[in-house]
Amino acid sequence: MKRTTTSILCTFLAATLLAGCGANNNTGSAGSAEGDKAVTEKAKSVTLKMFIAQPRFKEHYDKYIADFVTKEKADKNIDVTVQLEMPTADNASQILKTRLASNDAPDIFAIHAVNEIPSYYKAGYLEDLTSQPFVAKLLDSVKPSVTTTDGKVVALPLETLSWGYLYNKKIFTELGLTPPTTLTEMKAVVEKLKAKKITPFVLSYKESWIPQLVLPLAVGAIVKTEDPTFVDKMNKDEGSFTEMKSAIFDIFDLINSNGTTKATEVGGDDGAAAFAAGKGAMWLQGPWYAETILKSNPDLDFGVAPLPINDDPNATLINLSASTSLAVSPTSKNKDVALDFLNYVLDDQASNAFFQALKFNPVAKIHTYESYPWINDAMTYVKAGKSVQDPAIPQSVKDEVGKGLQAYYAGQLSQDEVLKALDKAWKSFNKVNK
Repeated sequence: MKRTTTSILCTFLAATLLAGCGANNNTGSAGSAEGDKAVTEKAKSVTLKMFIAQPRFKEHYDKYIADFVTKEKADKNIDVTVQLEMPTADNASQILKTRLASNDAPDIFAIHAVNEIPSYYKAGYLEDLTSQPFVAKLLDSVKPSVTTTDGKVVALPLETLSWGYLYNKKIFTELGLTPPTTLTEMKAVVEKLKAKKITPFVLSYKESWIPQLVLPLAVGAIVKTEDPTFVDKMNKDEGSFTEMKSAIFDIFDLINSNGTTKATEVGGDDGAAAFAAGKGAMWLQGPWYAETILKSNPDLDFGVAPLPINDDPNATLINLSASTSLAVSPTSKNKDVALDFLNYVLDDQASNAFFQALKFNPVAKIHTYESYPWINDAMTYVKAGKSVQDPAIPQSVKDEVGKGLQAYYAGQLSQDEVLKALDKAWKSFNKVNK
């Protein structure tokens, strides 16, 4: 009897449930279908390859990318897997060029706005981003750095730079020193530091891109004060770096003679730690290392000043530039997702925190955070007319001068041999880019 009752009850419940389902289908079929589709539609899976030569910022990129992945899933039901490749700056350019030439382009890759956009755009490696939403957000002062001569925006700028060298404000204040405006004044500052048993300069030449920093400073200064046609002459095979000999080597020799030891064994991160620890009062470096410096010593008060290259104070100038910028490959099979990421980099809500974490300057109208003290230092010179736009030196030439100055520091090359190699590198660039 018990089994019979149970059987009847189950039959009744089943019938009731079926009737309920039928009623729902009859009265709300459209809404139910849409809901079922949203629940059951399989997510699209995409693998996005990124190439960004900033390994010291890996944890910040990892977090921001993870937030993007979450957003892309919520907004578009796309499962994104990101393969982030972060080589060092020394070999990144060559690796990327090889990848691009062999049709193995990353979906998103970082390039130097001034040095690389012209040749990469000419080679067809850069997607036209002009119609992307992020473009309208860029500051008017920044947008030209990622715009081609025919008016197309082809990258998203991450870093805008106002730089010369870094100095320890506490040390300078305690000794009554101010940033020198001429080479002779720099020599006097060096002697005063040495008299107090303070090493004037931190040296860190393990990575060749660091010693090469003296080149754009020297070229920019000479172009603005002595020879505005220098870059044009080099592009026509009519100039020579022998014209820059004293501008490059007078200050470089002074730095090397009054710096920390074993420079070719010290990379950027170790140099940042040494500077943060007060092991040198100055460092031939830019404020792009602020995050790393302050991670070692959050209380360090440092400034940015223009580097003297001769005794003309008008040639002591802050370098203005946009460097690391993100581009998209025209051959990307996941271009829509790649473009979504670029626009997320300048997301109205998330971008401020990301750029602040990296200690980058504001590049967009949505960036409302307060400028950092070292930016204000540099802008004091800029407002006084003591600045110059970063000269357009081919990346291959910068790579060559980095290696050449490493070898020069080690006593393996003479000044004339370094300059001869630079002339050769620029002429080789001209042949390829005619």
